[in-house]
Amino acid sequence: MIYLDNAATTSPKPQSVRRAMADAMNNLCANPGRSGHKLSQNAAFGVYATRQKAAAFFGEPGIENVIFTLNCTHAINYVLKGLLRPGDHVVTSSLEHNAVMRPLVQMMKEGVTFDVAEVAIGDPDATLRAFERTIRRDTRLVICTHASNVCGARLPIGRIGRLCRDRGVLFAVDAAQTAGVLPIDMQEICIDYLCVAAHKGLYGPMGTGILVAPGGGLEPLIAGGTGTASISMEQPDTMPERYESGTVNTPGIVTLGAGLDFVSGKGVNKIYAHEMKLVRMLYDGLAKLRHARLYTMRPDENFAPVLSFNIGAASSIETAGELDKAGFAVRAGLHCAPAAHKRIGTLEQGTVRVCPSVFTRAEDIEKLLFALRRLDGKSRDIFY
Repeated sequence: MIYLDNAATTSPKPQSVRRAMADAMNNLCANPGRSGHKLSQNAAFGVYATRQKAAAFFGEPGIENVIFTLNCTHAINYVLKGLLRPGDHVVTSSLEHNAVMRPLVQMMKEGVTFDVAEVAIGDPDATLRAFERTIRRDTRLVICTHASNVCGARLPIGRIGRLCRDRGVLFAVDAAQTAGVLPIDMQEICIDYLCVAAHKGLYGPMGTGILVAPGGGLEPLIAGGTGTASISMEQPDTMPERYESGTVNTPGIVTLGAGLDFVSGKGVNKIYAHEMKLVRMLYDGLAKLRHARLYTMRPDENFAPVLSFNIGAASSIETAGELDKAGFAVRAGLHCAPAAHKRIGTLEQGTVRVCPSVFTRAEDIEKLLFALRRLDGKSRDIFY
């Protein structure tokens, strides 16, 4: 099986990550920060080491502002539901994942309102103007994806961040598809809240996410034991304990540290260049097929390495099913992002999505194109 569903979660994981998981399960099975014995202390040191690595990786000087979550969705909900109050106004983009859209729609019942800035795919200037027009005097927060999980279109988050800072608006970024693939410096980009799917481009295990929150001001969604200030019935104010009630995923967090080491060793820019080369190779091959449908321009620096397509009028699920039979793992459907599909006109058909990883080879894309050429040549009775 050639795995090309890395926008959902990366596979395989690096050998160093697998070894770190085995070591954590064998040697760090104790509750960090809850006991004074050496095993508990070692577990706490392991968690703290990953916190340090994550802070450095994202250019955040406050190590305590790194909060470990279950996934990116958890982190996004922490921001939206921990920050927003009745009467607050939010701006988001037309390419958002349901991790952003569903909480916002849910919070409309509580008096939160939001507007959508239209993304001009491949035109960062026009996208920035859309955000400028949509931000109001009463806007509390701008939250947007760094890059679409459907078509890979990147938003100019550096310019949006500076716009928000100039207007006194908080800025949150969904970096589910870009952390580990594109450089992210929170200070430079003026990010107040960064939400990360650590099991994707950072090559951590599933069940790990990160919220970096120098913006503070979030009410905790979960309260309980933190191992600190136990005599008080109030949730502690100190970071990160305020947002990490209960036993954390110690093996996952320590293993994530190995993923951060792996990505740092490879170099984010080199990873991006490698994956984009493969995406362009696939795009160029698809462009030669008679019935291939592509929904963006040829990916350039305004895109992340994610590509969606269809073969004729066939449902994306049917095409992905045929590719599965041929030995390829790809994703079909709406990818939990109907807003993005509405934007590119694929809400009914969905798309077949391909996302390479650092381990994907050019010959893997060549084999995929060979299989797609065969599908493209199938009879209209089967595919139309």
